Amino acid sequence: MTDTLTRDAIAQKIKRLEYRNLAFIDGRFVPARSGKTFPTLNPATGEVLTEVAACDTEDVDVAVKAARRAFDSGVWSRLAPAERKAIMKRFADLIDEHRLELAILESLEAGKPIGECFNVDIPDTANTIRWNAETADKLYDAVAPTAPDVVATVRREPLGVVGAVLPWNFPAMMVGWKLGPALVTGNCVIVKPAQLTSLTTICIAELGHQAGIPAGVLNVVPGLGSTAGQALGMHPDVDLIAFTGSTAVGRRFLEYSAATNLKRVALELGGKNPQVVMPDVSALKTVASNVLASAFWNMGENCSAGSRLIVHRSIKDALLDEMLVQLETDWKTGDPLDPEVRLGALIQKDHMDKVLGFIDRAKAAGLTALTGGEQVLKETGGYFVAPTIFDDVPTDAEIAREEIFGPVLAVIPFDTEEEAVAIANDTCYGLAASLWSDDLSTVHRMSAAIRAGTVSVNCFSEGDITTPFGGYKQSGFGGRDKSVYAHEHYTELKTTWIKVA
Repeated sequence: MTDTLTRDAIAQKIKRLEYRNLAFIDGRFVPARSGKTFPTLNPATGEVLTEVAACDTEDVDVAVKAARRAFDSGVWSRLAPAERKAIMKRFADLIDEHRLELAILESLEAGKPIGECFNVDIPDTANTIRWNAETADKLYDAVAPTAPDVVATVRREPLGVVGAVLPWNFPAMMVGWKLGPALVTGNCVIVKPAQLTSLTTICIAELGHQAGIPAGVLNVVPGLGSTAGQALGMHPDVDLIAFTGSTAVGRRFLEYSAATNLKRVALELGGKNPQVVMPDVSALKTVASNVLASAFWNMGENCSAGSRLIVHRSIKDALLDEMLVQLETDWKTGDPLDPEVRLGALIQKDHMDKVLGFIDRAKAAGLTALTGGEQVLKETGGYFVAPTIFDDVPTDAEIAREEIFGPVLAVIPFDTEEEAVAIANDTCYGLAASLWSDDLSTVHRMSAAIRAGTVSVNCFSEGDITTPFGGYKQSGFGGRDKSVYAHEHYTELKTTWIKVA
């Protein structure tokens, strides 16, 4: 493992890079049974990286049977918690050891800046696995307060077979968020990575097997959402689907559940997240830095992106001036494999065109773009869009209401606290929010009034592994992907009622 990221280290690793592009089922790499593949591209160049096994209904069925067989055998589900803990910790260690390789795969396939992958995404994945491993022998069952002649125990038991369906924007982090609590509680898992970003997930599954996770316990079926994803959602022997992605696709998994075995569905979906800046803030440079990070981190391809800046009219211009200075000096757009780059490529051409469509319609509606608003670096063949800030956006404008999932920030001025809260809550989503104020009473009052699963105060944050992450309204339900609350998804509560003779 290397702790430093240099151009030379990246170049040397790329020369030796091998793509794991097959399904991983029952402890083995296997092609799709149909023999079909699909291309995965580098968004920074538009070039094909490799062909990936295109799994479909038959492959999913094989994977589910392998997972069910492993679960029923008890090879993992009935393992002592301390033994699962030891294996999971080795799993985390192997992810750390392969940090550079995984970061490069993530950057190549998702267009993400290598610095973010190397310093944030892959370490977070390992940390999530490790943190959950440490909970394995610290989750206690309970004895109910019954009458003296009764002993009633309440035990957590694993659900069985879990389907985890991942998004393309944070492939490694999201597989960590799903695998950590699902595996540590004794379940067997079939992961369906996003069609656009399969490579890190397949590699991570191999590392899990090397760490000692038994065959059949962790499986990966790459493929299209309309085939492999639907097959997993419809499978009658899957006990839970844990999905991160769009609200529209989340609805489909609820329909699949209702049409089949009423499997549990845990959803973490979209967001149109507010950043509220009150007039009493003093550290405008810090506010500007965090506002930009919230809006443009990961090119805005982030469900918790703060894409609405709701700022008091009296300080709006001063804050925007500082943001534009920092955007020019600190946010370089370019080759995602350059450690100095902070803005990489959007995931694919269709998505870039969608983002540019939002921008073009906003301009046509008379809105003012202070900066950005166009495709850049066209000569690379990649899908780059300049970070874009629109000023004085009406609350009913499309860019103020729709989740764009790109580097577009809508600035909305307000005059009163009540107006700010009303604007923040005027959305069908409720995933995350940021609030900026130097006044403690204002902070308590407004953070309680804003309806979002996570409200960060005087910073941009999603919390850490110790805190739940998930939203209100159409940002999902049941979606609490971090902390010990995540274990509730993946366990059943069994009561044993013993009458004492």
